[in-house]
Amino acid sequence: MVWLRRTTHYLFIVVVAVNSTLLTINAGDYIFYTDWAWTSFVVFSISQSTMLVVGAIYYMLFTGVPGTATYYATIMTIYTWVAKGAWFALGYPYDFIVTPVWIPSAMLLDLTYWATRRNKHAAIIIGGTLVGPSLPIFNMINLLLVRDPLEMAFKYPRPTLPPYMTPIEPQVGKFYNSPVALGSGAGAVLSVPIAALGAKLNTWTYRWMAA
Repeated sequence: MVWLRRTTHYLFIVVVAVNSTLLTINAGDYIFYTDWAWTSFVVFSISQSTMLVVGAIYYMLFTGVPGTATYYATIMTIYTWVAKGAWFALGYPYDFIVTPVWIPSAMLLDLTYWATRRNKHAAIIIGGTLVGPSLPIFNMINLLLVRDPLEMAFKYPRPTLPPYMTPIEPQVGKFYNSPVALGSGAGAVLSVPIAALGAKLNTWTYRWMAA
């Protein structure tokens, strides 16, 4: 049964990592929406921080080794860079999809797990709280290095965009005045229960395999 349990764990890890890449492809070319710094950035920050934390804490608690979350984030990063290459082969610029900066946030999760002497609950509460705010901050720094999204949106429109999502001038100055703050706040709140879900999935898998 040991081989079946490990196979189930690794299969789950691969599925979550692949899904995170697909999520990035679907929401990650937000640089092509002219409101990239507002609505799309907030939604993207929340989706990526929760997707990172659920898989990273699952994998980390499965192995029990600090550093595993960073390894998981590295897998996600490699997958996305491969996907970027596929878009590049279709004639789009290489920054058509911005690869999220997952690794520093995963390192914070690993450091929390290591500093608290492998305390699962501390990893969920403290680590999840750190992942949520840190990911939008690192991603905004990442986006500052990308070419002007408004120019790119009209030069390379995404082929699957419906007409009503044609790039328009962003509406600045209302609810989304601070996308980093909004994404960080929402991420900090949501990443903790999602981290708890990842830890619970680990427990459920063991119980299912033992049944």
